[in-house]
Amino acid sequence: MKDLHHINNPHHNVPTDTTLPSVIAVSSSAAHTFSKISRESIQLLVGLGVEGDAHNGHSVKHRSRVAKDPSQPNLRQIHLLHAELFDELHTLGFMIAAGQLGENITTRGIDLLGLPSGARLHIGDTAVVTLTGLRNPCAQLDNFQQGLLAAVVGRDEQGRLVRKAGVMGIVTAAGSVKPKDAIVVELPEQPHVRLEKV
Repeated sequence: MKDLHHINNPHHNVPTDTTLPSVIAVSSSAAHTFSKISRESIQLLVGLGVEGDAHNGHSVKHRSRVAKDPSQPNLRQIHLLHAELFDELHTLGFMIAAGQLGENITTRGIDLLGLPSGARLHIGDTAVVTLTGLRNPCAQLDNFQQGLLAAVVGRDEQGRLVRKAGVMGIVTAAGSVKPKDAIVVELPEQPHVRLEKV
């Protein structure tokens, strides 16, 4: 029924193996800024997002979506981004640090983009984030560093657009999240559905 990875680690909030999925940074911002401020920890609130973050709330907070329909449910409470993208961007000459692309949780050792919709990420001691979709990269990336938008999109072997700028989710169990917290992946029931932009 459920597929739990790395559940055998008895100290799941302190990964001993650097290849295990883990948090490397957490960030938040009370204002609608492109980049977020690095924090020692963030508090996740069920159905809302990160305490004190501009995107916290039951209804949509992204400004362009608020303009269209402010009553839409907030499926973008949490933005997670894999640090492996930073590694890739560094080879292209971009210098990106955690939080600068607006993510709340920066991860390492997990294929976020390959997870299905509805995957549950157990983070730290109690927090759970359920994935809702992909971040849709926008022109603000080029305002941050010229050429960055093109660097975070591509095409797969079938010619489909690949969005590399992280995943979005909702908080389904509250808890504190901090760097070095382990991430345990719980896959949903089959059949799995690919993440799409949200």
